[in-house]
Amino acid sequence: MIDNFPLVSIISPTYNHEKYIADCIESVLNQTYSNWEMIIIDDGSTDATFTIAEKYAGKDNRIQAYTQKNIGIFRLGESYNFALSKCRGKYIAILECDDVWLPEKLSIQVDVLEKRPECVLSWGKAYLSSVDLSENYYLAPQNMDDEKLFNNKPVGVFLKRFIYSTLIPALTIVIRKEKLDEIGGFIQKHGLPLVDIPTTLELLLRGEFAFVGQPLGHWRIYPNQVTKTYTGQMTASYYLLIQELMARHPGLFESQGLTKKEIDNHFADRLVVSYSRSGRYKLIRKDFKGARKDYIYSITHYGFHEPVWKLRSLVGLVMSWFHGDVEWIAKLIGNASYK
Repeated sequence: MIDNFPLVSIISPTYNHEKYIADCIESVLNQTYSNWEMIIIDDGSTDATFTIAEKYAGKDNRIQAYTQKNIGIFRLGESYNFALSKCRGKYIAILECDDVWLPEKLSIQVDVLEKRPECVLSWGKAYLSSVDLSENYYLAPQNMDDEKLFNNKPVGVFLKRFIYSTLIPALTIVIRKEKLDEIGGFIQKHGLPLVDIPTTLELLLRGEFAFVGQPLGHWRIYPNQVTKTYTGQMTASYYLLIQELMARHPGLFESQGLTKKEIDNHFADRLVVSYSRSGRYKLIRKDFKGARKDYIYSITHYGFHEPVWKLRSLVGLVMSWFHGDVEWIAKLIGNASYK
């Protein structure tokens, strides 16, 4: 009987996703594992997102749809934790409403978590896909290391790779609810417009992970998503998060050879690149003033770190004054912005 299988609660925050939310919900309805509940929390969408969610909720009592006055991406943790308060499941899965799952996703991860009670969460691979899902750009994570590393075994060993790569696709995460409750629910801090990274970092200190080395879903890539809109700010906020974590757990950082100097140098490189990319994304959106601001930041900060990227920023800065675009150059070398 299906009642013998543990309930999975799916948290699905959404805002102005009328183009994508039906695909998202259908991918849940198509799961081979059927003992789930889906908690949709709409952040005051101005389009038909909530109407679509309500329609599905009216047809299937496993789906709950809530809406609220818009509080924005920088209070996303509140939306997640509101949804968490409605969850009854043994496991908590994340699926934001512009992404989709493959049919076996929940079945695979529930099975591995039931067999490995020492694991606080499971995660796996995901396709980074075009907005219409017609093309898969690549499968993340791309570089497969020692499986023990991705499984965070022993506890904490994944820290260094996580800091440098931040490679866990949020749509693949399934968390043991009791462990999530132990850390006070989902975490959002230091101005990060997301919850998955700080929450996963905290869980990384508390137990092993169960990595699934196969595709579990599709992560849509498009111009107005958070990772494209707040590229530079996200990296700066992530740097603050890692500095805080290092102050709390200096022994763990030392055990992995992570020194303050090494981390500072890593983020100096990363910030030059992030602000250059942010300028590029803004050029594509024709936000020329915003692009100039990001390009200038990339050029004038962090000394001689990433000189090639500083040169790219200089080219982009010039193009911004002429209301031009560097995307044709990127495509020429096979590195379009939304891949």
